[in-house]
Amino acid sequence: MSKEPTKPSESLVQELLAERRELKVALERLRLELVEMKTTAGGPDPRMRELAVEVERLRYQLAHARAEAGLLREERDELRQGVEQALEKIARL
Repeated sequence: MSKEPTKPSESLVQELLAERRELKVALERLRLELVEMKTTAGGPDPRMRELAVEVERLRYQLAHARAEAGLLREERDELRQGVEQALEKIARL
């Protein structure tokens, strides 16, 4: 047997070992990144305060709009009643 058949396999082994080392390094980087994300993500999201303020503002705006709609309904009903009374008076003449 000659040395020729062993060279491609040795090359393949070296490539696989290099790929394995690269994957181990990538895995360790991802582990470190995960640990960092877990430690920084432990607290509340900084946007939560802004969003809570926005929700409160929108709730206030909605309550105001509902109250205004209620007043407008009352005014509409009063006007409708006034028109009906005026029509009744005209019909009696």
